[in-house]
Amino acid sequence: MNKIILILFVFMLSLILASCKNDDNVLRVGMDLRYPPFETSTTNNEPIGISVDIANAFGEYLDMKVKIVPMAFSNLIIALQSGEIDVVIASMSITEERKNSVDFSEPYFYFKIISLLNKDFATINNLNEDSTVEELLAIENASYIGMASQVSSTIPESYGKEVKKVTSLATAFEEVSQGTSDVSLMSASPVVSGHKGYRDTTIIMWDPFVASPIGMAFKKGSDLTEKANTFIATFNYEGGLYDQLRIKWNPTIIELLERYDLDFYIKE
Repeated sequence: MNKIILILFVFMLSLILASCKNDDNVLRVGMDLRYPPFETSTTNNEPIGISVDIANAFGEYLDMKVKIVPMAFSNLIIALQSGEIDVVIASMSITEERKNSVDFSEPYFYFKIISLLNKDFATINNLNEDSTVEELLAIENASYIGMASQVSSTIPESYGKEVKKVTSLATAFEEVSQGTSDVSLMSASPVVSGHKGYRDTTIIMWDPFVASPIGMAFKKGSDLTEKANTFIATFNYEGGLYDQLRIKWNPTIIELLERYDLDFYIKE
């Protein structure tokens, strides 16, 4: 009887150890699934997007299963620090402030901050889609509108411009359309969406104020950071992840931006 009990104990212990090993082999990836085409979900709530593909490729590189953990963007670093997730792959900009809290990989995308202009303002000042930031900044009486504490306000303020503060981009873009403000800044996807809503009264100026580097974020001291850097270094290989993402996502991005494909985000 004791021998049978011992055998059962060893069997159960092996199952527990196998289960623990499996848990250890799961890469928990945090992202906010509200930002297509990078992070979003299907109608069945299945994660999908460019960042999801990167996460799955990273898991394959590490020989780990991938679990996407959806949460609000503002909670991602907190979840990373608490150990709830292992990595953030969520179009997160690499900033000096965030570097105090997390370790970042090398950048793999660059999100450019571009401008939505009132069309009449642009015409009067000889501005068009290919005009430069320097030309825009030279117009002293241009009125800017943006969200408080966001790049849409902090960037023009860094150039000494006064900015009208609002609580939503939708409000900012509507005012630009109406001509009560001349300029609003943001990353490409929302600016293009704003222009599509007001095609007759706005234009996009594509020259970026900044190109914000995007990287993976890890808990301070994580050994995954260097592995991520080695992984990211393969993106440019022939047939590598950039090529794979171009094939899959270029049609979507071209439809979204109406001018550029994935290379818009790859090139600094």
